[in-house]
Amino acid sequence: MTHDSDLSPPSDVCLLLRAHAEQRWLSLEVTPVLRQLQQPDSLPEEQLGAALAYLEVLWIEASQRAAETDAAYAQLEACERAARTDAAPQPDADGGRTLPSNARRYRVAVLTLRDVLARQVATLIATPSDVGVREHSSS
Repeated sequence: MTHDSDLSPPSDVCLLLRAHAEQRWLSLEVTPVLRQLQQPDSLPEEQLGAALAYLEVLWIEASQRAAETDAAYAQLEACERAARTDAAPQPDADGGRTLPSNARRYRVAVLTLRDVLARQVATLIATPSDVGVREHSSS
């Protein structure tokens, strides 16, 4: 008999998949909207409010994806803690290029992208008026 847990991918694969999904969402969905909002006169004034609202919705989805990536990372860490034994660690034959270490590095790259975009989104969403957005965009 096969259990559902036997069918789920290993935690390192889950982290890679989650990090990749988050990176693609940020790059393909959030970044283009940010770029458009940051370009002076790229949108008519009457569309600016809708574009900011859309950005806010995209960012909510991005935050949910970030939580999934963070949960996958926590799962990887928990699995590796559980697998450790009292035996001395064995050096990696491939210089630390294991799937779990690659998954961690990819996650760090995604965290960097997430942080950069979070600052930009926060600045745009926190701006109380269309004038503030235009002033920020031109600076």
